[in-house]
Amino acid sequence: MAYLLQQILEISANHYPDKEAVIYKNQSITYQNLDKVSNQLARVLNDAGIGKGDRVGVCLNKSIAAVATIYGILKSGAAYVPIDPLAPVKRLKFLITDCELKALVTTSTKLTNLYKDAADDVSQHLKCVILEDGGKIASEFSPAKVVTWEEMLRSPDTPLSPTGLIDQDLATIIYTSGSTGQPKGVMISHRALLTSVNCLYQGFDIQPTDRIAGLFSIYFIGSVFDIFLPIKAGATLVLVPPELAVLPVELSKFTVNQQITIWSSVSSLLTQLVLRGNIDQYQFPDLRIIIFGGEPFPQKYLHQLMQSIPQAKYYQLYGSTEAFPRTCYLIENISPDMTKIPIGKAFPNIDLFVMNDNNQIVQPGESGELCMRGSSLMKGYWKNPEKTKEVLIPYVINPHLGAEIVFRTGDIVQQDTNGNYIYIGRRDHQIKSRGYRIELGEIETTLYSHPDIEEAVVIAIPDEQINNRIEAVVVTKQGSNLQEHDLQYFCAERLPKYMIPEKIEFRLNSLPKTITGKIDRNLLRTEAIEKPTKVLNTVGQGK
Repeated sequence: MAYLLQQILEISANHYPDKEAVIYKNQSITYQNLDKVSNQLARVLNDAGIGKGDRVGVCLNKSIAAVATIYGILKSGAAYVPIDPLAPVKRLKFLITDCELKALVTTSTKLTNLYKDAADDVSQHLKCVILEDGGKIASEFSPAKVVTWEEMLRSPDTPLSPTGLIDQDLATIIYTSGSTGQPKGVMISHRALLTSVNCLYQGFDIQPTDRIAGLFSIYFIGSVFDIFLPIKAGATLVLVPPELAVLPVELSKFTVNQQITIWSSVSSLLTQLVLRGNIDQYQFPDLRIIIFGGEPFPQKYLHQLMQSIPQAKYYQLYGSTEAFPRTCYLIENISPDMTKIPIGKAFPNIDLFVMNDNNQIVQPGESGELCMRGSSLMKGYWKNPEKTKEVLIPYVINPHLGAEIVFRTGDIVQQDTNGNYIYIGRRDHQIKSRGYRIELGEIETTLYSHPDIEEAVVIAIPDEQINNRIEAVVVTKQGSNLQEHDLQYFCAERLPKYMIPEKIEFRLNSLPKTITGKIDRNLLRTEAIEKPTKVLNTVGQGK
């Protein structure tokens, strides 16, 4: 039985040695070879003095090498730290120094730029650098041991001696955006990730015959679905070239040609597929499961998707980096009276409950903050005990057992009559304007209900007089003549006066996205703050 993540590769390599494990463009690697390459990388790291308890950075584009690298790091006994290869050097420097990385797997160009700008800061940490692109770097730029990918592949490929790891040791540290402006590292153990993988494996009945689309970047928690789930099942991971994310028609063709059976992505990528992917021209005969999450999926687009690909099962997945996944909901139909798609019920081995502001568990139907306990919880935030204590709190569920650690998710939910959780919003997405407490997601849902709206986001702009003013940014369908006053009137018929956006900006193209494919609310908010804006008080008064 696997209790460490790397063991799922070893087991599948034994069962399916000659089967394709990972495919990327015109390249592929078998399970046996993936196991051997990861052994070789682990040996290079161990020879450089890197092992149990150390952290190793992975700053690579999506590739077969990136997958092999992650398993190799785990086999060495270290934890992997995924880093966006497009991140500026300053951020890379911060992650190396903050996480005290002992080694880094990257490219020669990235390493050269790093040592040009931050040699003194990073040289005290890095002992070894592995260059995936085969390039070389001038020795004066790097006091660390530099190993090319070709040199690494000449290392012995036999398994290493046991590392002494247990399931509670760190597997990864994934950095997410922090409220202070500095990213915070989420520490996740082997036990937590394996619990997540097993939940997904059983919940979606993954088979060795499945071909799973790898749509997530490795520095996003959704990559757990890509990197570990197919390997656990003995299935095939088909990495999707990142450029296809902005070419919906090509993405449709890719899905059909590669015989993808399971798709998992953020909701906005599926929205673009519906709007611009010509999905009605394709049958998608092999696609049996479509999973989405990360942000609300406008129901009108989900309905179109379900009509175009009727044979697939549709699931809304809900979770976060701190605890992924938490719930899942099978969408069998979208009824006209369904105002929101539920986030569903807890996965096996996960316990959820809802607390009010007095830290009391509420009754079904009452809203409050969703809390969780279970083995898939993070260990905490790296070097940030204060923030950890805010969200991982002692709480008495069973008086006979005493207090145990539970996770305060920050999500406001309530249960429906069927026991499914309904997501209401985030504590940090709730604002106050003119004395009213407002959930921005409710306004966004109203905007999306207009037939001419393709994309919409609502942002709060600080205002000395009214605390926050509400603005919206929307993209309309091609050929629409919708005007700002039309949309404000549409909202006025459906929302209280104090929730009507005071300004609505129309954009011709799609809204800007973050690296994970979500609408970049922070960028839009910054742009709106920097623009001189006249407050339209008459709108706020419902005129």
